[in-house]
Amino acid sequence: MRVLFYGTPEFAVPSLTALVGEGFEVVGVVTRPDRPAGRHRSRTAPSPVKRAAQAEDLPVLQPERPSSDAFIAEARALAPDVAVVVAYGHILKPQLLAVPRLGSVNVHASLLPALRGAAPIQHAILEGLEHTGVTIMQMDAGMDTGPILHQIATPIATDETAGELEVRLAELGALALIEALSLLDAGALIPRTQEHELATLAPKITPDLARIRWLHRGLAKR
Repeated sequence: MRVLFYGTPEFAVPSLTALVGEGFEVVGVVTRPDRPAGRHRSRTAPSPVKRAAQAEDLPVLQPERPSSDAFIAEARALAPDVAVVVAYGHILKPQLLAVPRLGSVNVHASLLPALRGAAPIQHAILEGLEHTGVTIMQMDAGMDTGPILHQIATPIATDETAGELEVRLAELGALALIEALSLLDAGALIPRTQEHELATLAPKITPDLARIRWLHRGLAKR
C-alpha cells in the first residue's frame, strides 16, 4: 500500500516509523516548513517528523500552503493509495483528502466523538477523565467529524501527566493505525458514523487556560 504521510510533532513519529517498519510504501512525508529556533531565533530547525523521515531516507515535502493547486498536483503525482494525517498542523481541503484512492485517515488522540479538536490529551487530563484512547477516522470536511474506522481505549492513571499520556497515546495510535490500514487494504473495515450529539470539544490550550489558579487559605485566628 502506497502511503502519503502528513505530520509534524513528536506525537506523529511513532506512526511514521511503524508504517516503515511494517513494510508500507511511504511515497512522501509532508510536514511543516523548518521554523526559527534557538535563543535568538537565528537558525531554523526541522520538525521531529522531518528528522524521522530523513533518517529513513524518505522524500520530504514542506509546502507553506498545502491547499495550493501546485501542491495538490504534486500529491496526485505520487499516486498514493491512502493518506495518513497525524497532528500535521493544517486543515486539509476536501479536494486534497480525496487524492488517494482509499481517501485520507487521521490518528486522533481521543475516543471520538469525545474531545474533538486540537488538544484532546490536555483536556482529558483537565477534565479528570478515567479513560481515553485513540481513534482512526476517515477524514471529511469537518473538524474530527468523519466516520470511525478503529478505536483503542486506555485508562488514565490518577497521577498521569499530559506529557506521559501523550507518549503512550502516540504508541497506541501507531498500533491502531497499522491495524486499521491492514483491514482497510483487505476491504474488511466498515466505517461507523459518529454520534454527533455526544460530541465534546478540546480546543487549543490558551495562556489563560494554562494559568494555575492557586487556592489561598487564610490562617485561622487564635
